[in-house]
Amino acid sequence: MAIPQFDLIEIITISILSLSWCFQLWFLLKRIRPLAVYRPSPVTSSTLPPVSVIICAKDEDYNLSLFLPEILTQDYPNYQVVVVNDNSEDDTSEILQQFKNQYPHLYTTTLSADKKFYNGKKTALSIGIKAAVHEHLILTDADCRPASNQWLKHMVEALTQPGKEMVLGIGNYEKQKGLANFWIRYDTFSIALQYLGYALSGKPYMGVGRNLGYTKSLFVNNNGFKNHLMIMSGDDDLFVQEVASQSNTTICIHPQAHTMSVPAGSFSKWKNQKQRHLTTAGRYPFGIRMELTLEPITRELFWIFSLYYLFFNNFVVIGLAFWGSLMTTKYILWRMAAKKTGLGNIYWGFIGFDFLQPLLLLWAHAGNLTGTKKKKWK
Repeated sequence: MAIPQFDLIEIITISILSLSWCFQLWFLLKRIRPLAVYRPSPVTSSTLPPVSVIICAKDEDYNLSLFLPEILTQDYPNYQVVVVNDNSEDDTSEILQQFKNQYPHLYTTTLSADKKFYNGKKTALSIGIKAAVHEHLILTDADCRPASNQWLKHMVEALTQPGKEMVLGIGNYEKQKGLANFWIRYDTFSIALQYLGYALSGKPYMGVGRNLGYTKSLFVNNNGFKNHLMIMSGDDDLFVQEVASQSNTTICIHPQAHTMSVPAGSFSKWKNQKQRHLTTAGRYPFGIRMELTLEPITRELFWIFSLYYLFFNNFVVIGLAFWGSLMTTKYILWRMAAKKTGLGNIYWGFIGFDFLQPLLLLWAHAGNLTGTKKKKWK
């Protein structure tokens, strides 16, 4: 049997393909596999501690009227709900007053406009945490609803495991018609796989403010958001990076513990939202930043050169071996992770979006480089 002869171009392309395949496989096994095989720790206590739920609201009268009752009627023995009204110009104050008359465990406070100091979301969160009367805190947003009346119970059970001071939850989006909705839910699923997998592999680097918990002591002892207070984003990633560790952080992936939000209705609205989220990426630790940068780059290179060998070269077996092995591994791990998290069959989206996702993220990131910076947190 004759040994295939490679010219210089083929040696270069095979080398790039091999390196890309190696990094992608390492990323799947190191960062995604821990979530795919994750088994939650058993509940160690039947006693649920009192807890405070923190919500910041800026012009959220409509969302509060829809979703706040579902937070105020959780199946939980003793909890407080703190809503910080951040200088709203709509009917937020009136809506909150109506709920206060009905629910005694609702506490509200209002931030007024200050021309000398901008009251961003981190300031509002800090005020809400200061007003909290309980040690254990669960944070969510005004435009979110719990997936069930067991949401708070599951999040607190995870947070109160021995030695834990922070819990990372899942913020999901409602299923609607249209390609944009499918893309947004797929992008959210893939991001969840990353930050949950990183946490389980000992490198927690972010959570989602729509569903996050930590102790008041952890916040106070680390000076809250002091180190990045004037940055609009970062309450759910820069803060996590500062205080989270392998030992003090856990995750909660129970399907009843998700929060649900109404997604952006178009790709352009998703882009605007993504641009704000990407503004803090440059402040990530070097190692995590490099991994999160190399992952989409090597994924694009892998696709380009594996398809090249599948369709435009005599070495079809090489392309098929690389592509088939990696896609099979990804399918198995993503399917297992989707089942663990209760996020359904959205993982099938990798067939169409695995190649396109890095390009769409680049499109969003380019907007930060060429567009104007967002001045408000909402």
